[in-house]
Amino acid sequence: MLAIATYDLTKNYAVGFWRKRPYCALDRLSLEVEAGEVFGFLGPNGAGKTTTLKLLMQLVYPTSGRAEIFSRPVGDLAVKRRLGYLPENPYFYDYLTAEELLSYFAGLFGFSPADRRARASRLLDEVGIGRERRLQLRKFSKGMLQRVGIAQAIIHDPELVIFDEPMSGLDPLGRREVRALILRLRDRGCTVFFSSHVLSDAESLCSRVAILAKGRLMKSGRLSDMLDLQAQGWELVVGSVTETLAGTLAARARRMTKISEGRYTLELPLEPPPDRFVTELAAAGAVIVSLNPLRDTLEDLFIEQVAKSGERA
Repeated sequence: MLAIATYDLTKNYAVGFWRKRPYCALDRLSLEVEAGEVFGFLGPNGAGKTTTLKLLMQLVYPTSGRAEIFSRPVGDLAVKRRLGYLPENPYFYDYLTAEELLSYFAGLFGFSPADRRARASRLLDEVGIGRERRLQLRKFSKGMLQRVGIAQAIIHDPELVIFDEPMSGLDPLGRREVRALILRLRDRGCTVFFSSHVLSDAESLCSRVAILAKGRLMKSGRLSDMLDLQAQGWELVVGSVTETLAGTLAARARRMTKISEGRYTLELPLEPPPDRFVTELAAAGAVIVSLNPLRDTLEDLFIEQVAKSGERA
């Protein structure tokens, strides 16, 4: 079953002051998101990601094409009850506390007062809001507001959540907690569709991604199919390297980069295996910091596809 499907979805805006001209923010997007998956919608700033999410939520309307959620038109009221949404820049009633805000949203879905309080308390615990929950939202930082926004999007246990840049404003601890929350949503059968330009988050969370650039879909599919996951070499980070040893390393590495005094990153070929080289380095007094295989990453694919969009423009 498809959670989201778009068919040649297009959005043009009229820009200019005197003689307005059309600006294509989204160009014939056809995309399918399967129920129960975490799907990453990626692209640089201005690629059309937020426009797409606003079209799905009917905050704006398409110039042409159509979209469906759970095989129903996006405007279907029964469908709207089944989804949650976090906008890119959420705005809340800032004189309410976090508890009051979540209780208010839970009331919109018909929950009893006791159930509203219980849901608000549970979700605030889940997104990492502690004693601050009794403070007015105007005293919250951007990262704390983002956590509250995520909680309001899932207050009614939706079957589909749409997040626009969910990691925006979060510190490393907050990002880790939100990643864990997204995986818990997936494990209970919820579909998660989120836009982002934080590629490491997408790579660690998503089974499938789509890359958008200049309003056009550049590539879409499973990460395992889109990336060459075979090792192409080795990245070795070493410390306590003397100047004499550094000269020896430069001759044996494909590339050598100095990080700091006595600390280097080496790019080694796939063959021969690095075991003997690592043993020799340790015997010479170097400290082995890390050894990792070099593979294609989502960042490599992203940069390649965005560059293609520039060639076509």
